[in-house]
Amino acid sequence: EDLFQNYSELSGISGNTTILNSTLNDTGPHQHFAIEEILLNVLGPKRSSFFLPVSLTYLLIFITGVAGNLLTCTVIAKHQKMRTPTNLYLFSLAISDLLVLLFGMPLEIYDMWQNYPFPLGEGGCYFKTFLFETVCFASVLNVTALSVERYIAVVHPLKTKYVMTNTHARRVITTVWVVSLICAIPNTSLHGIYYLYLPNKEKIPESAMCSLLKPTWIYNLVIQITTVFFYFIPMTIISVLYLIIGCHLNREKKFPIGKLGKNCSTKTSWKIHLESGRRRQITKMLAVVVVVFAICWAPFHTDRLLWSFITQWTDVMHTVFQYVHVISGVFFYLSAAVNPIIYNLLSTRFRERFRELVCSNQGSTASHNNSPAFSKILKSTSLIYHVPVKQEVPKYLQPSMISHLSWEHEDETTYM
Repeated sequence: EDLFQNYSELSGISGNTTILNSTLNDTGPHQHFAIEEILLNVLGPKRSSFFLPVSLTYLLIFITGVAGNLLTCTVIAKHQKMRTPTNLYLFSLAISDLLVLLFGMPLEIYDMWQNYPFPLGEGGCYFKTFLFETVCFASVLNVTALSVERYIAVVHPLKTKYVMTNTHARRVITTVWVVSLICAIPNTSLHGIYYLYLPNKEKIPESAMCSLLKPTWIYNLVIQITTVFFYFIPMTIISVLYLIIGCHLNREKKFPIGKLGKNCSTKTSWKIHLESGRRRQITKMLAVVVVVFAICWAPFHTDRLLWSFITQWTDVMHTVFQYVHVISGVFFYLSAAVNPIIYNLLSTRFRERFRELVCSNQGSTASHNNSPAFSKILKSTSLIYHVPVKQEVPKYLQPSMISHLSWEHEDETTYM
């Protein structure tokens, strides 16, 4: 993001002070044109050459992301049964994504349209920096907390009754946001409004930019620390957790249904078989979660690390950095838009609630509920909705299977 870049140093402002002073010594009627020329030479063009294609891409992401996240929040808030621990994490994640889409993206588009002067002043610069830092940290921590919750649900289902409660989820979410707010302060404090000055010490208002004001080494240290703690470590944790989940589900897949014994009815055996197949699908979805998370956030942190480690900038490096910066912005906002698709739309219950919410404004939902597509969804999810909580199962059936069959009905949560 633009707020993370020290444009003044990247553009070589410190090396052009002599040219600036000599050119602006003229106090005649041509001084205004001289100022514009200096601003162009030192700060670069006001409008980014990527403005049109990137803005169109952002517009598509904005519409998709805002609609998806608003639907997510509305569905969870409107339906009591949807307020499960898992969905509370999804609600928090959706709020984080909405903040960056509604407040961050417009500022980003404006910066590309008019890089300077920054119109919101010192307070606006602090708000912009603080917002981006906070939502970045909150998104990563929310995804990590959700992954831990899924790990407990699948691998240690007996603990779900004590750990996976709405009260516990609210405490974790509150902690996530408090930690994110606190960790956003260091980088925010390093930024402010940068001005160019005339030889008579008069600042040029047209040169105002929200940029880095403190020493670069402090900024580099902050970036490197936050990248480790808010990308590499969470990514490692998520990958390990999902690997364990996948191995656990594969072991259940290999457990022969025939070993359930004669005391286990055919109906129960078939339900367990269907549940096993469903978990295999979940394993594939978990792999998608990890890959998408890594892809969307890797360019963003690459952008920050490039700026942090490169000390001598050449024209080639500058050009490469510009492309990386644009790509990182697109993927950054894409992560906010794709989350509802990955974490919510892959859940049958969310799909049902989405359809109910959308169709409620178009008339009666009776015909919709009787449609073949809707009936197919209900049939495909009958296992979760109708498995009895206290179903009699042989003692030698794996404990994890028993816990899953009862827990999913009782807690009414869904995987992701």
